[in-house]
Amino acid sequence: MSNTNYSFFGAVERSFDKAAKFTKWDEGILEQIKACNAVYRMNFPVKIGDKIEVIKAYRVQHSHHKSPCKGGIRFSKAVNLDEVMALAALMTYKCAIVNVPFGGAKGGISIDPKQYTPYQLENITRRYTSELTKKNFIGPGIDVPAPDYGTGEREMAWILDTYTQLKPGEIDAAGCVTGKPITQGGVWGRREATGLGVFYGLRAVCKMPEVMTKVGLTTGVGGKKVIVQGLGNVGYHSAKFFQNAGSRIVALAEYEGAIWSNDGLDVDAVFNHRKATGSILNFPGATNFENSADALEMECDILIPAALENVIDGENAARVKAKIIGEAANGPLTPEADEIFAQRGILVVPDMYLNAGGVTVSYFEWLKNLSHVRYGRMEKRFEETQNANMIKKVEELTGKTISEQDKSKIVHGPDEIDLVYSGLEETMINATHEVMDAWKANSEIPDMRTAAYVVAINKVGVAYAELGIFP
Repeated sequence: MSNTNYSFFGAVERSFDKAAKFTKWDEGILEQIKACNAVYRMNFPVKIGDKIEVIKAYRVQHSHHKSPCKGGIRFSKAVNLDEVMALAALMTYKCAIVNVPFGGAKGGISIDPKQYTPYQLENITRRYTSELTKKNFIGPGIDVPAPDYGTGEREMAWILDTYTQLKPGEIDAAGCVTGKPITQGGVWGRREATGLGVFYGLRAVCKMPEVMTKVGLTTGVGGKKVIVQGLGNVGYHSAKFFQNAGSRIVALAEYEGAIWSNDGLDVDAVFNHRKATGSILNFPGATNFENSADALEMECDILIPAALENVIDGENAARVKAKIIGEAANGPLTPEADEIFAQRGILVVPDMYLNAGGVTVSYFEWLKNLSHVRYGRMEKRFEETQNANMIKKVEELTGKTISEQDKSKIVHGPDEIDLVYSGLEETMINATHEVMDAWKANSEIPDMRTAAYVVAINKVGVAYAELGIFP
């Protein structure tokens, strides 16, 4: 890719190269891991009103070391091949770090969804799906899309319906896409999964005494001052989970501007204010920033960029005052910003594993679709009966009665959402420790992102070697 202007894929390749020298793989294997395996560019006509519009779209499969490939589809005017390739590569490394057995992929349609009616968006989405099906770029064992920027449950339902029509009788068709509505085989907890994963990952980092001492903070997330950029799905849920855990959300930023309050902002109140007025600005008791980027430079403990890529670069990184930066978005920091933060002793918790909550829960949804049974259905009642019997025995042996309120808490068997949250928490804690251990094991590794790439490259390299692709 050309690096005359900023290239997102070029930035991913630079981070990869930086980490590759800390691995034992031969150059040919590293080249294979780095390259995008399959790139599908398409232009297709769709009737919009009384005109024909040619829509430009992409699907990139970065790695086939595991099947199927997995990655979201974004609808945005800014979608281009460089971005889709970069995001597909990040998906490969992300899945490897969190031990989700998928290869990385990504898709995008170069449109502004706000300019189209729901009916027109449906036509575009269905046509895109049929193009993918025609070229074998979608299927439960081939390539499984998911929602991303500008898409959601509605679009995933259209994709599923189109795929099912084109592949009648395919028993596992529901597994061709994730992020679906619950009624169409979706899983509880998928909507908040990425934001919750960001929270679990950062909480695990904040529990490490040696890491927190290094950045000059106390352990735990309670009382920490947090700034979140982006109030979309990921930003909103990240902010909400931090607020619920006792952190203080001191600033929230959106494209129309930012607001700040040292006493802390109520995330839901801000969200509702924006819904009512169309802007987060002029929120009662908060200070306005006309320029949204100014909020990133305010005093805080944890900064969470949860909007788009490339928002902190070599120009503004020196002014950022956070002690920890948690990348909830994909690629919000440029390699230049990374260098500056490493020199300043600011800890960057990288996107490639921190925002893996979405793909982790997508994996649970895919497994649910393949097994044709919802989580908790088999064991919930059994566990509740077991727990009730245990309580009865304890009451008989002690001669004391447990209150109905406590009883219902103890008896409660796991619902689907309990199991999804628990699985996601386990995944994020393990991934955090694995990356930190790799960093500790080699004092020459400069930062956490490089350590995360080392973990990912090693796992993908082992998978390729075990497949016998390389003698």
